[in-house]
Amino acid sequence: MFVLMEDLLDKLKLLSYEEEALRPHNMRPLSRHYFALPTNPGEQFFMFCTLAAWLISKAGRPFEQPQEYDDPNAVISSVLSELRSFGRPVDFPPSKLKTGCGEQVCYVLDCLAEEALKNTGFSWKRPAYPTEEPEEEEITEDDAELTLSKLEEDVAEEESDNEEDYIDLNVLKAQTYRSNMNNTAKQEEILQSTTDAAEWNLEVERVLPQLKVTVRTDNKDWRIHVDQMHQHKDGIDSSLKETRGYLDKLHNEISRTLEKINSREKYINNQLEHLVQEYRSAQALLSEAKEKYQEGSGGVTERIRVLSEITEALEKVKQETEEKGSSMTDGAPLVKIKQALTKLRQETIQMDIQIGVMEHALLQSKLKEKSNMTRDMHATVIPEATH
Repeated sequence: MFVLMEDLLDKLKLLSYEEEALRPHNMRPLSRHYFALPTNPGEQFFMFCTLAAWLISKAGRPFEQPQEYDDPNAVISSVLSELRSFGRPVDFPPSKLKTGCGEQVCYVLDCLAEEALKNTGFSWKRPAYPTEEPEEEEITEDDAELTLSKLEEDVAEEESDNEEDYIDLNVLKAQTYRSNMNNTAKQEEILQSTTDAAEWNLEVERVLPQLKVTVRTDNKDWRIHVDQMHQHKDGIDSSLKETRGYLDKLHNEISRTLEKINSREKYINNQLEHLVQEYRSAQALLSEAKEKYQEGSGGVTERIRVLSEITEALEKVKQETEEKGSSMTDGAPLVKIKQALTKLRQETIQMDIQIGVMEHALLQSKLKEKSNMTRDMHATVIPEATH
């Protein structure tokens, strides 16, 4: 996934995505692992939709640029349909693209970037490697063997080094004087200009457009916010100066009308004072009448409650008397008793029949047993007589 993201970023740079896709939306360039790691799902999904729409249009297909509040499912389905139209396989669910990061997002953008490169006529070429010259190997002498001649050379070198450590002051002064003279001569040569003024002006006019520094405005920069705040403050101050006069006039008119209303209210109160007193006395009488009515209504409700209780008790007594009278005059219990007696008689008859059957069966079993006993007795006596 990380390798695929790096390849995608290289392809986007070949297509100049910073100038064509990101700059109109004031977006920052992508990092090497932007779509490989989850950082901000909303921002990553919007970046994915923007780049996908730009790559599809770059590949030669008309595609509307998605907005921030569009339906994500509709945008994903349209992007995948365009990807299938290019002949690319899509073997993953569309919900994998909602996070705005992952292997599927990198795969979709990489396929669209390849189609865009094909449409622009770009072709990959073999890399041209620079030829490196082989370095000559230095032959190092073997210092392991110490000879007498080498020892004498080392001693001579040490003596020459010790002699060079002592510096002559006169020689040093002469050297500094010569260097100062050379510097002054160079400065005088620089002060004398040999260039033509007309040629210099032509060169300045030719290079002047390239010397202009254009700073890209980023809406997220705090300096822009500060400048906007200052502009808004100046606008508020200028508009406040104009509106303050109108507000003062309006305040004066409102204060005058309030004073008039207060004076008119006092006059009306003085004129209608006796009517207000009559109204207050009538209101007091009305409150007293309401209190009496509430007291009377409370007594009436209590008596109604007692009456309802008495009527309920009366209804219960009437019901009990009716039940007792109906039970005394009703012949239903007698009929039930007669039915029960007839049923008992039938059951006794059935029981007598069952008893007779049982006695008959018992008698038969006894007779059978007695015959068996006599037979056994005769069977035991006969063999003894024969002996």
